Amino acid sequence: MEKGAFTNWAGNLAYGTRQLIQPASITEIKEIIHQNSKLRALGTRHSFNSIADSDSLLVSSALLNRIISLDKVNNTVTVEAGIKYGELCGYLQENGYALHNLASLPHISVAGACATATHGSGYSNGSLATGVSGIEFINGKGELVSLTKEKDGDLFCGAIVNLGALGIVTSITLALQPAFTIRQWVFRQLPVDELEKNFKAIMSAGYSVSLFTDWRNNTITQVWIKSKSGKTDSFPSGFYGAIPASANLHPLEELSPENCTDQMGLEGPWHDRLPHFKMGFTPSSGTELQTEYFIPFEFGYEAFRAIEKMNSLISPHLYVSEIRSIAADDLWMSPFYKKICIAFHFTWKQNWNEVKILLPMIEETLEPFKPLPHWGKLFSMQPRLLQRRIERLNDFKDLMVQQDPQGKFRNQFIDSIFSDNRG
Repeated sequence: MEKGAFTNWAGNLAYGTRQLIQPASITEIKEIIHQNSKLRALGTRHSFNSIADSDSLLVSSALLNRIISLDKVNNTVTVEAGIKYGELCGYLQENGYALHNLASLPHISVAGACATATHGSGYSNGSLATGVSGIEFINGKGELVSLTKEKDGDLFCGAIVNLGALGIVTSITLALQPAFTIRQWVFRQLPVDELEKNFKAIMSAGYSVSLFTDWRNNTITQVWIKSKSGKTDSFPSGFYGAIPASANLHPLEELSPENCTDQMGLEGPWHDRLPHFKMGFTPSSGTELQTEYFIPFEFGYEAFRAIEKMNSLISPHLYVSEIRSIAADDLWMSPFYKKICIAFHFTWKQNWNEVKILLPMIEETLEPFKPLPHWGKLFSMQPRLLQRRIERLNDFKDLMVQQDPQGKFRNQFIDSIFSDNRG
């Protein structure tokens, strides 16, 4: 395949290699690693930056998409790395199980989502990576490494949000809980002033809560509340001054909601409500850019107001912003390491020349709140600044050397993030 023809999902990134291999077994992966000095694993191509890029060889997980086993004694499922959440969820539901959380899109692979700390929403819900109880990968030495949360403790915590820098993940074991149902409500036009007095109450009003805004008119355009059935089965006629939607809505109200998960308080299984979009639909053509920043929860309202002051610069280039909360975890390279966070997500029009000017301005505005970026989305933060904010950075660098001493899985993105900071 010619360089430039092979792109990510959004089409904003052309991968730097003509070579793509799709192995179907561990034996094949070991041979590929043995035969190549540089390579990167590639999932469903939903990253917007060059984290998965390679100038030499991409190894796709597309054929590694089986459910390996369901353990009804320990309540876990083991899957191959390339399986998509949407492909897995129906199987779990049929067997009476659920995952603790899902991202907005069910179209992403399990390994790719966990490697980048992709998250979903919920004040008490950790990222998708926190559901991992076991992982297997083939490292740069061609060894099959098997780690479990129970057996390997802190080392396990270092290997889950791995940025593809330790090896090629072959399988992941996920913790399960009994299947549950969710009701989803949408409210319109929440006055921003309500956030000042009730920020935590609003962000924790359901199992999962999302605020959508275009940063105009001093309002939150939509509030999506996903509540476990039996917890909060109804809401009053208003929600902190917001008005109940009278029909299903898309986050962009001018678009049809047909590909969105059902709202209006209609009860449904967890996997048909926790994502914003249905698995059977492509949520958009992909012609967009995405950026996301995480800050400690206690700074959420102040950070909101700081961004809002930039509305005249941001809004013309924006489709929509989403604001969510994510629980703290103990995963070394997670932006949520030891802190509950608020996520500020920007879905941009695909005008990179304008967006690349805005990113450093937004990052400077958020600087007092110590932001970290989503590993798979667009940002402009300097490596030295990132390094100061990652508490276990040096531990992870040591782990990279241990698992990949020749640097086979390093690329320009990884080298930039992990440039030497121990002088």
